[in-house]
Amino acid sequence: MEELIKELKSVIPFKDTTECGDVLILAAKNPQMLVYAYVTGIERDTSRKDEWWHVDMQILSIPPQQITWTLRTPQMTGMEIFTMGGEERFVKAVLLEKKEEKKVPEKPAKKSSGATIVRIK
Repeated sequence: MEELIKELKSVIPFKDTTECGDVLILAAKNPQMLVYAYVTGIERDTSRKDEWWHVDMQILSIPPQQITWTLRTPQMTGMEIFTMGGEERFVKAVLLEKKEEKKVPEKPAKKSSGATIVRIK
């Protein structure tokens, strides 16, 4: 799993945080998977003393699948590999850069001849 993560980090720009609306990479050994998921919600698990989070995700597959994983902050931000059911997992948010908007050049102001017309009623 460490080798896979090292290779992923060399080709994909990742974020250090995970928020609603992020696209994640989910990696697992068994069942073997490497998929994208969209974060639809993050909610604190108040039943636990430590800081755990319910991370709702939509796996971007056909058909799309809704899942919820309960993770600690280091797990949901890709800071550590963790296990579920004895199998290794890795989750990290992808850094999706926005294209810079091209500004439309403003029309140059018309030069006035100095004379101004004022309409009086």
